[in-house]
Amino acid sequence: MGDIDFQAMEFAYEKHADQAASAQARHQVVVVGAGPVGLTTALDLARQGVRVLVLDDDFRLSTGSRAICFSKRTLEIWDRLGVGQRMIDKGVSWNVGKVFFREQEVWRFDLLPEPGHRRPAFINLQQYYAEGYLYEQARQEPNIDLRWKNKVAGVEQRDDGVVLSVETPDGAYALHADWLIACDGARSPVRKLIGQESHGRIFRDRFLIADVKMQADFPTERWFWFDPPFHPNQSVLLHRQPDNVWRIDFQLGWNADPVEAVKPENVLPRIRALLGPDARFELEWVSVYTFACERMDKFRHGRVVFAGDSAHRVSPFGARGANSGVQDAENLAWKLKLVLAGHAPETLIDSYAVEREYAADENILNSSRATDFITPKSDISRSFRNAVLNLAKTHPFARSLVNSGRLSLPATYAGSPLNTPDTDAFSGRMVPGAVALDAPVNAQDWWLAQLDGEFVLALFCGDALPDRDTLLALQALRMAPVPVKAVLVASPQCNLSALPKELPAVTDREGCLGKRYDAQAGTAYLIRPDQHVCGRWRAFNAAAVAAAVGRATGRA
Repeated sequence: MGDIDFQAMEFAYEKHADQAASAQARHQVVVVGAGPVGLTTALDLARQGVRVLVLDDDFRLSTGSRAICFSKRTLEIWDRLGVGQRMIDKGVSWNVGKVFFREQEVWRFDLLPEPGHRRPAFINLQQYYAEGYLYEQARQEPNIDLRWKNKVAGVEQRDDGVVLSVETPDGAYALHADWLIACDGARSPVRKLIGQESHGRIFRDRFLIADVKMQADFPTERWFWFDPPFHPNQSVLLHRQPDNVWRIDFQLGWNADPVEAVKPENVLPRIRALLGPDARFELEWVSVYTFACERMDKFRHGRVVFAGDSAHRVSPFGARGANSGVQDAENLAWKLKLVLAGHAPETLIDSYAVEREYAADENILNSSRATDFITPKSDISRSFRNAVLNLAKTHPFARSLVNSGRLSLPATYAGSPLNTPDTDAFSGRMVPGAVALDAPVNAQDWWLAQLDGEFVLALFCGDALPDRDTLLALQALRMAPVPVKAVLVASPQCNLSALPKELPAVTDREGCLGKRYDAQAGTAYLIRPDQHVCGRWRAFNAAAVAAAVGRATGRA
């Protein structure tokens, strides 16, 4: 069976009963925008039992490959939502990147040099495939109502929610949303409707995207050239995508005419200069972009919350745009679910803004630095960059300064108000606020597969099961107003046959999980529904865990 042609797919407009109702229809959550961020948000909420209405003013998926580079963390989030494996099966996995200066390779890096991870550092996958798989998953969710050709034209904030004016081919109608999540892109109509804007920096440069279909024996790696002989004084990026499509980005300079640049007579010579005069290829998609690093001052405005490009955007170098948007969705969904269920105060949504504004600032900083290195705007900056590139071939210290786009990593919310600070000594990366690392467990399973959208307490028990009182206390966590699933992490020598069926356990078959979490027998980690650590202790204490859950849900 061949792939679905998501580029040709069109979705029919259907009139809904809301449009003819005598009273204004009320919805718990309305998501505006059916792109990767909007669909991820809707899926995450729906799988937690929240009914979601998704409105999109278009009737098809995105045109062209657009975002193609999806990170390990994004894949782990999509695994939890049931679409990760499909992305992997179609995508092109890669970990290795190479940097060239003029004719020579000056640096090679591996983003995932250690074994024991389920997912690669990145996959390349055209955005329309990612959107298509998310759409097909959303279509199976009874809690998702997806309406095409429904354009939000008015937003009225109220104390108990938002009243939306929605335009359709059959005329306008109004509905009430307890919460409105704007995932409607960089030009965000919702942002404009509430009188907000983004602030930041527009970079005075232009790049040409050319998606080229061809048979090539290049390895599946990220190649970045500075000042190559086939495109002198500029930069070029090459990536492989599925279906024998290759993404090539050519720096053009600020004075390039974007209308002229996309004409075949101007695109084809650039590609032939890179591939050789005899190369055979087809152009699949061409576009010119100018990029910016900017964000809204605040991501929450009353009952309106912004996520993805509507809240923040960065240059494409480093794959930070779509990936950070998917992480926005994961951060928000579990918090909104608890608020709607009455298990957390509305102020918990403020922590979404705190954490994701911090993550946006981190992304903007890294993206701005990469863009300044790639496109220097003064002779001094260019001389510094070229000196770094010359040194990088033989001097390791210079490689840390090479910046062809620091690639996306999940933010560590070290200063989050939801964290319980350490009272015990630990080493390693699993500090409160860090995203949980994966590791192999059991015969053929993975640790993150145990973290399925709820609070989890991981108790490392070593070679012996905990005593009866501890086991009872762990079981009681499941009965709390905000349930906590306790998972025992045992060594291969531990006999799990006497464990109550109500308590799940995994075997740290290679000791990898214990090493990554600096665990000893008795060590406990509390992990949030979005798989970020929020507390850890050298010994389990039920009262300390309950207090940490209260803090992590805004009830401290």
